[in-house]
Amino acid sequence: MIRVLVSDALSEEGLKVFRESGELSVDVKTDLKPEDLKNIIKDYDALVVRSATKVTGEIIQAADKLKVVGRAGVGLDNVDLEAATQKGVIVMNTPAGNTISTAEHTFSMILALSRNIPQASSSTKKGEWKRSKFMGVELYGKTLGIAGFGRIGSEVAKRALSFGMRSLAYDPFLSAEVAESLGVEIAELDKVLREADYITVHTPLTKETRHMISDKEFALMKKGVRVINCARGGIIDEAALIKALKESKVAGAAMDVFEKEPLSPDNELLKMDNVITTPHLGASTEEAQVNVAIEVAEIVRDALLGKGIRNAANYPCLEAEVSKILAPYINLGEKIGMFCAQLVEGRFQEVVISYSGEITKYNLSPVTMALAKGILEPILKETVNFVNAVSLLKERGIKLRESKSAQEGEFVNLIQLEIKTDKETKKVFGTLSSNKQPRIVKIDDYYLELYPIGEMVFIRNWDKPGLIGNLGTLMGQNGINIAAMTFGRDKQGGKAISVLNVDSQVGPEVQDKIRELENILTVKVIRT
Repeated sequence: MIRVLVSDALSEEGLKVFRESGELSVDVKTDLKPEDLKNIIKDYDALVVRSATKVTGEIIQAADKLKVVGRAGVGLDNVDLEAATQKGVIVMNTPAGNTISTAEHTFSMILALSRNIPQASSSTKKGEWKRSKFMGVELYGKTLGIAGFGRIGSEVAKRALSFGMRSLAYDPFLSAEVAESLGVEIAELDKVLREADYITVHTPLTKETRHMISDKEFALMKKGVRVINCARGGIIDEAALIKALKESKVAGAAMDVFEKEPLSPDNELLKMDNVITTPHLGASTEEAQVNVAIEVAEIVRDALLGKGIRNAANYPCLEAEVSKILAPYINLGEKIGMFCAQLVEGRFQEVVISYSGEITKYNLSPVTMALAKGILEPILKETVNFVNAVSLLKERGIKLRESKSAQEGEFVNLIQLEIKTDKETKKVFGTLSSNKQPRIVKIDDYYLELYPIGEMVFIRNWDKPGLIGNLGTLMGQNGINIAAMTFGRDKQGGKAISVLNVDSQVGPEVQDKIRELENILTVKVIRT
């Protein structure tokens, strides 16, 4: 009998899926201490969690039989994906289960914020009748700014349309055609911030989106704007929000998520009359809890019984023999996608993938999936996986074209990724080294030898003497060790690119210092 351990609370409807399969045995053991989970996990083929259980690398190493980890929810920050991948454990989540619930909560917050409903209710229950104190505003004719236009953002926009609101959406992966079909105007973030009467965020929390809304962004907003966050704590800089509220730049805020949860009783947001707070209730509806429970049970059941893999965050479905051949190219594809997506500027319009060499005799759809996942992951984070990446590209109106050529070129096997945006086109060429490690061999017209691993500093510069020494000195002065350096140029003394693999993060201050060096044209940090 195949054994499944459920270590966090899961609705009965989800458990029923396991029990009715006829081939699975399910045990529910919640509130386990890490050491207890480590001791018993060796007996189970699958582990189902929500957010409470921390599936660390140590626990995964102790799991001799574990094949699948299922997360009933979106975020995977409580699962060590790298350790799971190395051990061959498939990790799956349920990104769509709480879409409607979170969208409805967002709009509930918008309405409550507009009409001061919580404050008025509290006042009335005290025996007061202060109608003038709680004068509200209408939604009709107002502009709603939506930062992040995935499933939840698009559902919020549909509801805004029914209230007669104009919606401005910011999402680098959203095409104008798709936005128009939903009655939404696409815009850069600055335009959204300047024109919106309400601003709601619906992006994952990444290094790039942390404090995406901070002092600089609040300064761009119109006076009297209202701000909502039902996505992830940390996207909005709480200190900057409090400052903007005190200065009356922001008329009100509605917050369901916070930088530190549970929320400290001393948090200043709790003391402000024009702030509505809820304890992370976005997915807290009976329907959402049932939906994610059923979904996670079904995807775990199907994976264990060989009926297909869905919502895999770290693993495309491959036969064992083919996996040995294609697995390094899947890794290469994901790295190329992440690298190129962070390198290119502008709004994505088309992705062109070209394969050449011996690998073209195989079905390369898993590699295409990996490329698509790599492209989207820097922005969409855990909401994108190997299975849904290609469809997410298409949902956002980004065209995808593929071609194959069995003829060998400069390399035995080569993957070429071209991303076209409204501002430029970038090409990145990759292959495998002799030890099957991913390497980038060409960027646009520049040949080089680059291992796309970890933190990289991508520099455009003039090919002049002294540059390497200046870069090395600057990095050393700031305590940053250079693991490798690679260079490419079009001609002697002309434009060139330099890429540094470094052992620690290169912050904004160091990036600015690099820009000040002689012969530096542009600087960008890329992480894979």
